[in-house]
Amino acid sequence: MSEALQKPDTAAIQPVSARIRERIYRAKQRFHANDNISAFLEPGDLEALLDEVEGKMRGVLESLVIDTESDHNTQDTARRVAKMYLTEVFRGRYMPAPAVTEFPNAERLNELMIVGPITVRSACSHHFCPIMGRLWIGLMPNEHSNLIGLSKYSRLAEWVMSRPQIQEEAITQMAELLMRKVSPDGLAVVMEADHFCMHWRGVKDSETKMINSVMRGSFLKDAALRREFLSLINLKN
Repeated sequence: MSEALQKPDTAAIQPVSARIRERIYRAKQRFHANDNISAFLEPGDLEALLDEVEGKMRGVLESLVIDTESDHNTQDTARRVAKMYLTEVFRGRYMPAPAVTEFPNAERLNELMIVGPITVRSACSHHFCPIMGRLWIGLMPNEHSNLIGLSKYSRLAEWVMSRPQIQEEAITQMAELLMRKVSPDGLAVVMEADHFCMHWRGVKDSETKMINSVMRGSFLKDAALRREFLSLINLKN
């Protein structure tokens, strides 16, 4: 068969996003906005995805009737936005979890531990507007728990929040991750955040915040422990 009549390599002409989706479909996994899909990326995919998103973003700017050819302010906006989404604000979708060294609870610590406030930043899944807030974590370890370094709580929170998120789902993901990593008797996560989808657009109410919590294990069962945790984090400060 002549070279001109050979069937084209469909993998070569498929956009990288389609190839990644095919791998996810084959694995029968979901890829919601706040899911991590790093396990399905191959070497070179992120760089190719950056080029693809840049091209799509350039189309968005054209559809918004922005002259990116003569407007010096937006000539490189498509590339900047693509890089921002893939390597910064949505990094938690495309990068594996940060390495976390776990230590045995050699001293058999079993008293309340609180970490926070941890500054968190995300974007809402509905409008991709910023979510800016604070996170507190309460832990009741047991003799079989793993202990992790203080900075690792911040790194794990950043990894979870660096995706399009809904606050209620975000802290549930954080709680599930810490339950797996630390295996405590009890876990509490509280988040307070400003949502710019409400401040910047819509009702444009700049005063309203959202506060929610997730309780696991002893924090769910022991009202006194729950009260102690909530009084110590003192959200008014």
